[in-house]
Amino acid sequence: MKNKLLLYIFLCLFSFNASAEKLDRIALYEIAKYNGNWQSFDYADPHAQKGGKVVLPAYGTFDNFNPFIFKGIAAPQVVDLTLDSLAVVPADDPTVAYPLIAKSFELTKDYVGFFIDERAKFSNGQPITADDVIFSFNSLIEKGSPFYKIYYSDVERVEKISPRHVRFHFKPDSQNKELPLIISQIKIYSAADWKDKDFAKPILTPPLGSGPYILEDFSPNKYLTFKRNPDYWAKDIPSRRGFFNFDTIRYDYYQDTTVTLQALFANNIDMREEYIAKIWVTGYDNDLVKNNLIIKENIAHNNTARLQNFGFNLRKEKFQDIRVRQAIDLAFNYEWAKGNLFYNQYERLYSYFSNSGMEATGLPQGLELQILNKYKDQLPTSVFDTVPQNPVHKDILSSRENLRQAVKLLKEAGYDFKDGKMTNIKTGQPLKFEVLSNAANGSSFTRVMLPFLNNLQKIGITATFRNVDVNVFKNRLDNFDFDVAIITFPISQLPGNEQKDFWGSAAADIKGSSNLLGIKNPVVDELLQGIVTAQTKEEYVAYIKALDRVLLNNHYMIMQWYSPYQRVAYRNRFAKKQTDLHVGFQPDTWWIKEEK
Repeated sequence: MKNKLLLYIFLCLFSFNASAEKLDRIALYEIAKYNGNWQSFDYADPHAQKGGKVVLPAYGTFDNFNPFIFKGIAAPQVVDLTLDSLAVVPADDPTVAYPLIAKSFELTKDYVGFFIDERAKFSNGQPITADDVIFSFNSLIEKGSPFYKIYYSDVERVEKISPRHVRFHFKPDSQNKELPLIISQIKIYSAADWKDKDFAKPILTPPLGSGPYILEDFSPNKYLTFKRNPDYWAKDIPSRRGFFNFDTIRYDYYQDTTVTLQALFANNIDMREEYIAKIWVTGYDNDLVKNNLIIKENIAHNNTARLQNFGFNLRKEKFQDIRVRQAIDLAFNYEWAKGNLFYNQYERLYSYFSNSGMEATGLPQGLELQILNKYKDQLPTSVFDTVPQNPVHKDILSSRENLRQAVKLLKEAGYDFKDGKMTNIKTGQPLKFEVLSNAANGSSFTRVMLPFLNNLQKIGITATFRNVDVNVFKNRLDNFDFDVAIITFPISQLPGNEQKDFWGSAAADIKGSSNLLGIKNPVVDELLQGIVTAQTKEEYVAYIKALDRVLLNNHYMIMQWYSPYQRVAYRNRFAKKQTDLHVGFQPDTWWIKEEK
């Protein structure tokens, strides 16, 4: 009996150790680009020269150094440059996390564990411990923005195994495959540094960091100056080699992106990304560019397109009828804007996941169709029999036909002309709304809006365009105080748990959430759950396409445009690694060239 008991204990211990072996990466689909004794990411040069200063533009204002809370206007650069995360997801391998604060990992169906590197320390020399990891996670959940409760909702508890070993236990029956990867991205604060501070309140005291830079100087709403930490603990580990090459990084704040062009020409800043096609084509015709003192470059990227749109606030009764939303969409003439304003520099967004390779195109088939068929009675028939596409205004005749179709839809929705105004027959209220914009967009959007507003007026709809300051815009969006707003959703290369905060019913009534549109759709909720629990790449892609198709067919937004390139202008004193990888603008891998 005793021998059997010892054998049982041995088998249990063996089973535990086998299932919790130490790993050198967290791979979502068991495929990793960097294997074996790799020394650096392929888009960074480990021999890059260190030194010098770079001045970059930032936009808007700031009154807070904690971007993880609801209140205040944060300066995200502080966290980005001064705090490290448990692991790093590289730009060329987005489904895998590689060591940073955690030197190795453990992963079972019940938990993910992190073994903290013995060298990991904060800038004051204090070691990073499991207590700091637990504090950082609990602060996000208890006092952070509402987003984090949703994002990490499948975490049941966090356990300290030892001073340098921490485990995140999953809720029973959780099949959230992405969860270990996103947990690894949590920025780690010092618990001791926050002892007498309230995480929920905006703060302008620089947090104690563990990252490559220290915030040396700042003036609210004006500038931030970072100094490279010569004692940065991780400077020689593979995931950091070739990064953070400037001794000093300064961000100067501007209220308008167009102003920074003159700042570049005046040598007040060193680099800028151009967001306005007309300026990119016509605004750089000077001797600085002609003499190669300033370089213009289209940098290809593999990022999923940022989802820029005119977003309807579905909480407003007038936008709850899908036909009204379709009618307004029909009045937007993108083709005119592309040819007359955009110099053919942009492509029209056609999906919630444009440029991802996971867009819903054609008619549904295969596994995607099998998924959608489960909800056939709850979905518009167009999901199954109509190829999703934007309205096209190829000429005057097609524009007129689009407006006629818009009037037809509005009449079906209970509207008709009364004294030239499109009026709700039951309530007697004319259809009118305001389009809200962020002042950082500058005056460029006014040129886009005027033809749109004119087309709406032709079908009896009164729409106005309002450009407001950054902090006013944020406050109104946080409180869902808008009709239609120009919104941009940053779509990940690997869409997952964050999509619940964008489109999930649970986030729709939480002020400060990212479900700005107020979507409450049970089919969308189930598809979101399917995305995060998909166990194979094939299943994951099928759920993404199904979600895309359902969102598109509900006309929750009017798609705007994107560029497959990042347009960057910079002074000819910088170098970067030459590579065929389409990783976009990565200034943290650039360096200053040697003087000849």
